Amino acid sequence: MTEFTDAAFSFPTVIFSILLIVVVGYWLAVITGLFQVDDDAAWLGLGGVPAGITLSVLIAVAWTLCLIGSQMVSGDLLVAVPVVAVAGGWFAARGLLLPLRPLFREGDRSSRKDFIGQMCVIRTGEATPDFGQAEVSAADGASAIVQVRTTGLDRLDRGATALIFDYDKDGEFFLVMPYESEH
Repeated sequence: MTEFTDAAFSFPTVIFSILLIVVVGYWLAVITGLFQVDDDAAWLGLGGVPAGITLSVLIAVAWTLCLIGSQMVSGDLLVAVPVVAVAGGWFAARGLLLPLRPLFREGDRSSRKDFIGQMCVIRTGEATPDFGQAEVSAADGASAIVQVRTTGLDRLDRGATALIFDYDKDGEFFLVMPYESEH
């Protein structure tokens, strides 16, 4: 075990060992909810997958290649090992992340705010300031049942058409108002 530790914390592998420790710390922070895995790594030429995942794979592969390279090469060539490890890590990350790209397509991300300004139909017996559900159609044609509330003294019966005009993050419901279509 000491040979492994010596190899992992000697030049040039120590560079990537430190980065690997940062990656582990990052994922612990993600697990605890301090960070979110959102941003893309397009600036690295590895777009389509969140940067946290991309950099983690890149650093892990580069660390492995650097560890192997530092055991195979000695002398002045040792300086080239990190460069070769980063290049190899980049190519490996590009190949390893390719199957993950469809899971992170930007176009598939929809937000609750997309429903603001949409028409909905009340599906519960009534919608009041305290209770209600409505069916709303998304731009892609899919429909969803959402929690709705009216404002003031408005009361909407089942089948009534309403306009979604706001979203309450705290209560996790949409605010609606009566809407009469003019045919």
